Amino acid sequence: MNTADLGLPVEVPSTALFTDQYELTMLQAALRAGTAERRSVFEVFTRRLPDGRRYGVVAGTGRVLDAVENFRFDDAVLGFLRERGIVGEDTLDWLSGYRFSGDIWGYPEGEVYFPGSPILRVEGSFAECVLLETVILSILNHDSAIAAAASRMTSAAGGRPLIEMGARRTHELSAVAAARAAYVGGFASTSDLAAGFRYGIPTVGTSAHAFTLLHDRERDAFQAQVDSMGRGTTLLVDTYDVAEAVRTAVEVAGPELGAVRIDSGDLLLVAHRVRQQLDELGATGTKIIVTSDLDEYAIASLAAAPVDAYGVGTQLVTGSGYPTASMVYKLVARAESADPGAPLLPVAKRSTGGKTSIGGRKWAARRLDSYGVAEAEVIGTGPVPDELADRQLLVELVKGGQVVAREPLDASRERHTAARAGLPMSATQLSRGEPVLPTEYLHDESGT
Repeated sequence: MNTADLGLPVEVPSTALFTDQYELTMLQAALRAGTAERRSVFEVFTRRLPDGRRYGVVAGTGRVLDAVENFRFDDAVLGFLRERGIVGEDTLDWLSGYRFSGDIWGYPEGEVYFPGSPILRVEGSFAECVLLETVILSILNHDSAIAAAASRMTSAAGGRPLIEMGARRTHELSAVAAARAAYVGGFASTSDLAAGFRYGIPTVGTSAHAFTLLHDRERDAFQAQVDSMGRGTTLLVDTYDVAEAVRTAVEVAGPELGAVRIDSGDLLLVAHRVRQQLDELGATGTKIIVTSDLDEYAIASLAAAPVDAYGVGTQLVTGSGYPTASMVYKLVARAESADPGAPLLPVAKRSTGGKTSIGGRKWAARRLDSYGVAEAEVIGTGPVPDELADRQLLVELVKGGQVVAREPLDASRERHTAARAGLPMSATQLSRGEPVLPTEYLHDESGT
């Protein structure tokens, strides 16, 4: 069962404290100033991709929807805020009835993005939108970083399956989110059972070196595992001598042995030797799985090796060197009064140092060339040109506070495969380069 469409709550009573204190102090000041109810538009975007990366991957959207639904200030949370004196009673009264009632539009999960892409657009009163900043960024920055690394790895693997196995290298809850993001990015399975339970991701796993060391002989360990899990199991063959272990593995399980796993050494050399040995022993159908601190570059270097699957841990759950997508959440338009009919005015940060933003409520579309390949990310305010009307990227996720676009995780995974395939071929190069699509801006003076 795929549970991604059930809207399961996070493993805490409320997501309301997954935030920074200044969100609440801004709220209190705005309530007192009479500006809290001004209609506002916030957008999530990144000013740049990680150094050398060609594209980004949107991931975590489904988790954002869960977080918005569960953003509630219950008695325990209100009591904590009162005890710490973080906000006053008037603000606590307002928070006690908080329910997001606005609209959210965004790039659908699995889609690719580029610098300036309005990945998420949150609309409602200033008060209800500003509170969501931290939790939205927390989710999207983490999950999109993992998904981008996963996408590069699955591309480098050339169709060979990858196993996510990084739970022991990160926070226990981050591990579940990382497994989910990796699945969006193309990984086939995870070792993390919580991710399998929560999101329906296929799970795999057999044994570690400790199991071999537990037994008096390697043969005894292999026999115990085969007796328990059948001949189709995967035996770990690098605890002692690899060649001897492969020979023993085939003697114990027969040519029906499912796979052997190699976790150390010169993987390119060892994989070739193991493949030759397995074939000579008649185990021509036995697969070879390699692990050992792999990243996209190591995976690419094994393209010519007789490897059937890869297991990836540390490098995946740390974003392969870039553990955040550097997304920001900025106010880009707001009304000049609390009147529901007041027009939106574009606003933007104008500071120096590369932290400027572009005002106005934005749309985004991807222009294709004559071959049907993406050639530009077009972002604008105001009317959408007719020629781009059917290429718009943002979809409605929340309408009037109600989630309207929850979907199975497999849909996000399939979307990413299609989105990546629609980019120029250079998108999947691992060498450093500029974003594979330029970002073009079409500006309307009204900005609304």
